Amino acid sequence: MGADASIVATKYWHKLPDGRAQCDLCPRYCKLAEGQRGFCFVRQNLNDQIVLTTYGRSSGFCIDPIEKKPLNHYLPGTSILSFGTAGCNLGCRFCQNWDISKSREIDTLADQASPELVARAAKKLGCSSVAFTYNDPVIFHEYAIDIARECHKLDIKTVAVTAGYMCDEPRREFYRYMDAANVDLKGFTEEFYKRVCIGELQPVLDTLVYLKKETSVWFEVTTLLIPDTNDSTQEIEKLCRWYADNLGPDVPLHFTAFHPDFKMTDKPPTPASTLTRAREIALKHGLRYVFTGNVHDEAGGSTYCHHCQQKLIGRDWYEITAWNLDAQGRCNRCQTPCAGVFNRKPGTWGAKRQPVRLRDFAA
Repeated sequence: MGADASIVATKYWHKLPDGRAQCDLCPRYCKLAEGQRGFCFVRQNLNDQIVLTTYGRSSGFCIDPIEKKPLNHYLPGTSILSFGTAGCNLGCRFCQNWDISKSREIDTLADQASPELVARAAKKLGCSSVAFTYNDPVIFHEYAIDIARECHKLDIKTVAVTAGYMCDEPRREFYRYMDAANVDLKGFTEEFYKRVCIGELQPVLDTLVYLKKETSVWFEVTTLLIPDTNDSTQEIEKLCRWYADNLGPDVPLHFTAFHPDFKMTDKPPTPASTLTRAREIALKHGLRYVFTGNVHDEAGGSTYCHHCQQKLIGRDWYEITAWNLDAQGRCNRCQTPCAGVFNRKPGTWGAKRQPVRLRDFAA
């Protein structure tokens, strides 16, 4: 594409009869004249084609506990090298990472990070996996896939933290390279998605069903409950019925607490009782692994055997406080399997959060 290595060609687009180019990566289908950027801000019509303008550039790296993604049943206790870029293809009014995801300042992208460098740093830091997070990896599709390729050469797993808002063909390519994902299911009405997220619900449901029925990707789902917005008993009941019917009982579901941020400072924080009520509804519908998040609730954050109710994995925030799985990932009391991807023993990373400068790992 020229001298600027952060600008790369993309393939999910086509020319329109009026001369514009339509981006086909996500259901926005942005139709762009020469020089125009899409809703996500990082994909642009340049020289009569759609390009990604942030390849190899990051808003910063940090080692997190994998439970922070949140993933509770994927390599518990291990560390994960986390990073994002800039921009997003949804417009959530409650965005918790708005300074990154809504950024139109390329200066936000401080770290130069080739795919090889990201993988090498993760390996040297002892991380089991790399997370594409903070903003949505859907919009840096090409960069995320290239990083995943390099990570897999070094036996590093890759995790997508995403809103799942993408089209079918790019979704299939993307998840061929992902080992695990956490998908934000932001609400359960089209009206909520349209009004609060400037998007649509159905493509997200399509992503979830695709992951369940057509891939081996381990995935978990997170729903942020916002007071008087998407937290009614009726909406949670509807969500849980759909979830049980389409994803089954073994896909972990996280209900997390909202904190006022970005353009939604008029709502109060979510009471812990709301999360507990949602968890009880989900369990009633047969879901086996339901968690509360963003609140201190060891009972709601722990994993239990669905057969004998023994606490299998105790969690206090991001610290593992109990481990009662055998080497095959079964309850050590009754031998019932626990769904997930587990090492023989949990990791010991704990709740630490460690910023990383990738340039320290440059060859």
